[in-house]
Amino acid sequence: MTKRKYRHRRSVDVRINWLQPHVDGFKHWLGLRNYSAATIVEVVRLLALWGDWVRAAGFGVETLAVGLNASASVFKGSKTARAPQGAAALFVAYLCECEVLLQERASSLEEAWPALATFGRWMREQRGIKDSTLNTYQPILVDLFISLGTDPVAYTAASIRDFVLERAKPHGRWRARGIAVATRAYLKYLVAMGQCPVGREHAVPSFANWQLATTPRFLSQSDIDRLLATCDGESRLRDRAVMLLLARLGLRASEVANLTFADIDWKNGRITLVGKVRREEWLPLPQDVGDAMLAYIERARPRIATTRVLLTDIAPIRPVSRIAVRCIVRRALDRAGIESIHRGAHVLRHSAATAMLRSGASLAGVGAVLRHRSPSTTALYAKVDIGLLSEIAQPWGGRLPC
Repeated sequence: MTKRKYRHRRSVDVRINWLQPHVDGFKHWLGLRNYSAATIVEVVRLLALWGDWVRAAGFGVETLAVGLNASASVFKGSKTARAPQGAAALFVAYLCECEVLLQERASSLEEAWPALATFGRWMREQRGIKDSTLNTYQPILVDLFISLGTDPVAYTAASIRDFVLERAKPHGRWRARGIAVATRAYLKYLVAMGQCPVGREHAVPSFANWQLATTPRFLSQSDIDRLLATCDGESRLRDRAVMLLLARLGLRASEVANLTFADIDWKNGRITLVGKVRREEWLPLPQDVGDAMLAYIERARPRIATTRVLLTDIAPIRPVSRIAVRCIVRRALDRAGIESIHRGAHVLRHSAATAMLRSGASLAGVGAVLRHRSPSTTALYAKVDIGLLSEIAQPWGGRLPC
């Protein structure tokens, strides 16, 4: 057994010999990013496999970035088959950081479209819109620029209407509404800047939206308990803290991901949040949520220099993103065996609102916790209990029956 291991290690060293001047530094670079020793050995082994191909294909050290792109069609398929490509991507990233390779940075949409950049700055400064919202607008507005150009003079009522209808044609009602919202927001900006006639935003067609027609998507309390039960144990302390922040406080995925130590007031038992329009608000920190966060911070959180509370649990260690929060919820739902059409983090926000209402909270109280700007948004949750409908019921305006 020992001899086999020795021969395998020697073969890896021989095969990677042509890259050896950079491999030791690469190992150190991985170590600084909290990769374990065993993982580093495996990454180097996979790099040797990729190195065999890239050398046979005629690439040298100075053209490894090109070789990485070329090898994408070779190392594809299952996760195991793609593993050498992943190791190579890390190696190329290391060489670029060390300036051994020059990496061409892809231009962002805002760099490619100056009109999009000025719109984004205005929306952030004047409207307090977050980058996550602007990111959903960008591909739609790029299509607008391609279709109608960037000169607002060409934006006639007819051309705007035709663009929105054509862009929304392949999509469902909710996606069509999103296209209309993005286009309307851009036109309002142009009107505010004096580049379009007042009222031009009204040229954007509306799509059917029956207010309060749907019911909230939520999990029952028994399902929430099952979900939390899958997060027991030292290895899932972070997941438990995430679940409780979502299910008890009704936070959005981005709010959980962006939570910092400065946002937590441990002495007074509260946390501060910055909502969609950057309005700062305080929420109480329940005992069980605080206990879960402390357990994660003290016993499981990696020690890296960042003010963000929640971090990834595998290398490279970095703050979690809102997409990662959604994935944590989805994996927990799978572990718990909970069948739900809606499998994102937002279903727990709805569940928190539903639980508060069924515990006797008023619609106004729920709206305050969820930080809704409009009472009509909170009114949707009255549908989980017929008795609560009396709070929003309007008197019948027609004639009484005979």
